[in-house]
Amino acid sequence: MPQLQLPMFPVGVTEINTRVAVEAKDGRVCYIHGHLPVFQHDEKDVWSFRMFTSQMIVNGTAKPKEIVQTFRVPMGTVKRYMKVYRDYGAKGFYEPKPRHSSASVLNGEVLERAQELLDEGQNVPEVGKQLNVLANTLHKAIRAGRLRQPQKKANAPRLK
Repeated sequence: MPQLQLPMFPVGVTEINTRVAVEAKDGRVCYIHGHLPVFQHDEKDVWSFRMFTSQMIVNGTAKPKEIVQTFRVPMGTVKRYMKVYRDYGAKGFYEPKPRHSSASVLNGEVLERAQELLDEGQNVPEVGKQLNVLANTLHKAIRAGRLRQPQKKANAPRLK
């Protein structure tokens, strides 16, 4: 018959629930189950925090509500990373993820026409309306160097 393990947490820890506590000390975070340390990570290591708290939830050691209350993180964030853990396991928190990019609205003829209109002196919102493209998209293309915005003309000197 298995013996029950009494929760005997050291002084100065924060209880997540009756079985698990957490202690932050000297830049390290230590998770304690019963009276034994089970995981540690650097205080600034957000990915390890997300991985281990998700693991505790998925394994039934802690509830999402307990993580939210203890660490003051949004429930949406907790659920998002629980899904990552369920779908990919611990490696989902450490392996580089492929970047997704949507199809570019500014390509070929549209990009050339946008540059022509900008060169004619039209402002970005006007160009966007004519081409049925959001002004924000044009601004991003300018920042990325795919479009050049003509230099603004200096005002003529005032006569007195």
